[in-house]
Amino acid sequence: MPKKSLLFINGKKNEAKILGASITAILEKRGWETASYSFEDKDQSCKVSSCDIGLSLGGDGTVLYAARILAPLNIPILPLNLGTLGFISPVPPGEWQTAFGEWEAGNAAVSKRLMLEVKVERKGECVFHGYCLNDVVVSASGIAKLIRLEVETLTGKGTCIPLGRFRADGLIVATPTGSTGYSVAAGGPIIDPEMEAVIINPICPFTLSNRPLTIPAGECVNVWVEEDQRSEVLLTVDGQIKKPLKTGDIIHIKKAAFSAQLVACNREIFYRALTTKLGWSGGTVHASYSGGSDA
Repeated sequence: MPKKSLLFINGKKNEAKILGASITAILEKRGWETASYSFEDKDQSCKVSSCDIGLSLGGDGTVLYAARILAPLNIPILPLNLGTLGFISPVPPGEWQTAFGEWEAGNAAVSKRLMLEVKVERKGECVFHGYCLNDVVVSASGIAKLIRLEVETLTGKGTCIPLGRFRADGLIVATPTGSTGYSVAAGGPIIDPEMEAVIINPICPFTLSNRPLTIPAGECVNVWVEEDQRSEVLLTVDGQIKKPLKTGDIIHIKKAAFSAQLVACNREIFYRALTTKLGWSGGTVHASYSGGSDA
């Protein structure tokens, strides 16, 4: 039975379309079945029954979309970088065959990334259910940005730990992968992408003592939308899925039962992206042993 691949192509990038056609031709000559899906940075329906690997052709946003589709099915993703930052998608287009060949041979580094499951409860009923690789954001959608939220964590042993009431422009709950996205722009920490942790980060809090907090990934985060808001409240998942919230809604956020599997995304590449993309000054390079797929 032939192996199957699925290409997620950023429809806004002409180079992604050209690369997708080239990859399709090469893989089909090698006996692969290929299918393509055009992604345009918004929530769209994509039904996948099965495949052996997904290839993301675009920027980090394309990877986020592919992860929400493929991670629940335990399908790995090879992210090809046609974007600008490339914190998640590090493989240059010209090196895709090398990375793909290493994966086929079982020699490629595969980074397992924490994903979050998010549910919105409204009057005892679930009105939204989804997953994210980067972050969940609860924020104002109107001109008056200040909103009021109540936050608690629930430990694996069922212990409830209240974190208090937040008056802020919003709240970010981010994964380690998402720590280099919206969260870091809002003053949050950068976390190694393979760590098991979750960031709770208020956006422009009214009380300056409200600071970002990092908790174990095994704890559930519950966020209540309080009554009498001055603005409409919006839920945003990975910056791509947007759902309006109502007062009294409860957002339940916890570690997903699966991880995103990113091919050729080892930790060295992540730290190299930090030093180059964030403009950190370089120091002396020391020779060191680097062995294993984590190097």
